[in-house]
Amino acid sequence: MNQPIQTGVTVLGNFSVDYVDDGPPTAGGCPVFAAMALEAMGQPGRVVARLSRDDLPLFQPVFDRYGELIAPLWTPRTSSFALRYQDGGRRMNVNSIGEPWAESEIGAAAIGTEWVHLAPLLRGDFPLEFLEALVARGHRISLDGQGLVRVPQLGRLHLDGEFDRGLLDPIEVLKLNQEEADALVGGPFDTPTATRLGIAEILVTFGGGGCDLYLDGDRNHIPARAVADVQTTGTGDAFMVSYLADRAAGVAPLDAAGRASAMVADILEERRTAELAGQ
Repeated sequence: MNQPIQTGVTVLGNFSVDYVDDGPPTAGGCPVFAAMALEAMGQPGRVVARLSRDDLPLFQPVFDRYGELIAPLWTPRTSSFALRYQDGGRRMNVNSIGEPWAESEIGAAAIGTEWVHLAPLLRGDFPLEFLEALVARGHRISLDGQGLVRVPQLGRLHLDGEFDRGLLDPIEVLKLNQEEADALVGGPFDTPTATRLGIAEILVTFGGGGCDLYLDGDRNHIPARAVADVQTTGTGDAFMVSYLADRAAGVAPLDAAGRASAMVADILEERRTAELAGQ
């Protein structure tokens, strides 16, 4: 078993080619916002992002912007989504589905940290065998729960709870938004539900409503500083990477969640200022 020796967190995720409100293609996926969060925090970390070489021109500015903080890992096809924001909500369509991560890619990712955050876009991006191989190498796993409930099929994005329950066993930290949490359990997500999942740290986010942090089943609410009239894409990714980077540095869970919430509000305020300046 390899012994990770570096502090910080390694983020493994798929880029996505996003079409927002019928606009031109944009660089999306957790790796974009994970690099943003790590840079903003100043915490040690690294992002490994999968994409097709054909799509590199779209993502080259991300690599240029963040330098050694983010590295590519080539795959035959980049995932793609169409997103439409309306009346405070978001509708998504799946345009293209990337290949699942293979166990052989763990070595190519050159993971040196104990903590690894997995940022899937759809169910199946990270198979159980991949998670088990990470644990066998001495890693601790955080997972974005959209990779449990997002059905990997083209067309309108659909959520359900029909995932392999074995995927929960290697996970120490799980992040869900409210819609994903309810889909995961087929009804309202609550303290008894969190306890039954058997995961030490579960974060359920509510956008401007803050988040619930379940610690071994006990619910703690962390309020958010709401920022109105701004596009929120990627803030859940930034929140989770901030939280886990702090946890890897020894910050207590409640403090890490509060710091992550404050950082997201700062990002949204900067984004709103930029959007207003561009009008």
